[in-house]
Amino acid sequence: MISSQVIATSIEELRAITRVELCVYDPDGTTVASTFDNKDIEAGLIRSFVESPADSQVIGFDHLLKIMDEGELAFVLVARGSSDDTYVVGRIAASQIQQLMAAYKERFDRNNFFQNLLLDNLLLVDIYNRAKKLHIEVTVPRVVLIVETEKERDSTAAEFLGGLFSSQSGDFITAIDESSVILIKSLEPGEGYETVEQTANMIVDMMNAEAMMNVRVAYGTIVQELKDVSKSYKEASLALDVGKIFYVEKKVNAYSNLGIGRLIYQLPVNLCRIFIDEIFGDADPAEFDEEILTTVNKFFENNLNVSETSRQLFVHRNTLVYRIEKLQKSTGLDVRTFDDALTFKIAMMVVNYMKYLDHLNY
Repeated sequence: MISSQVIATSIEELRAITRVELCVYDPDGTTVASTFDNKDIEAGLIRSFVESPADSQVIGFDHLLKIMDEGELAFVLVARGSSDDTYVVGRIAASQIQQLMAAYKERFDRNNFFQNLLLDNLLLVDIYNRAKKLHIEVTVPRVVLIVETEKERDSTAAEFLGGLFSSQSGDFITAIDESSVILIKSLEPGEGYETVEQTANMIVDMMNAEAMMNVRVAYGTIVQELKDVSKSYKEASLALDVGKIFYVEKKVNAYSNLGIGRLIYQLPVNLCRIFIDEIFGDADPAEFDEEILTTVNKFFENNLNVSETSRQLFVHRNTLVYRIEKLQKSTGLDVRTFDDALTFKIAMMVVNYMKYLDHLNY
């Protein structure tokens, strides 16, 4: 329902232009908004007008008009003035409020539609019928981006995104849970994943710089039809979860770039435990030296290049080799060889996944 503040703003603007005083009541006779002191108008008078079959009524300098919403009485408008144009201004005000109600109702209906669309709660025929009614294009390329903040979602994130993306350009912002805001982004012909990546990074940078909000963004694949938007949403949700487990340092994660993390995320828990036991045996990954793990990760980043890794870590080559050999003694894996490096990398990703599951259960 349209808010009293919106109605108040609308009638204040009309009064400033026309010099006609306006007041809006609900069907019970309670004042919703007014530009003048309306204490001389009794609630009983409004209720009497509501019960009458007339659409309008004149009492002294007051013109009473009914504002309907799909055949039902929504508000009563009183236009007060001595000029011949008072009734016309009242009709204009009533018409404007009706249009505002229709716009807000369509906005609510769109929000409800997209929420059900994302959750796969609509039949295919309902998707097309409701999209036509709500004036939503069906065959426009779209992608879903999920913006997650550190704190529970409030209106700030949604309002900020609303200032960046508008429904006029085919974009839509909604939410399904309390932890994130969802952007359904329409794409122009020729725009692809490079554009989506730029958009995601722009959201992260601007929300951090202007709204002081630390966010993570994940997005799914681009779909060509409205019915497939839920697929992109599920992919974005998966990308968000996988990114928080395996790619903590990244603020933007794309479903198409999740790599082996996506595979590990879908492994059964028991299989993960068996794999960890087979790789590390009695060794506890949680007790690995942080310095050695940092060294190995940098070693992987440099494609197993000892010289480059030692240069970036500002350590002697022999020191780097010593750390790698120390890890080899505790795990039996020599990360200087491709097979052992791959095994260790996957094993540590599985360890991180298990930590994530333990945290959720806790």
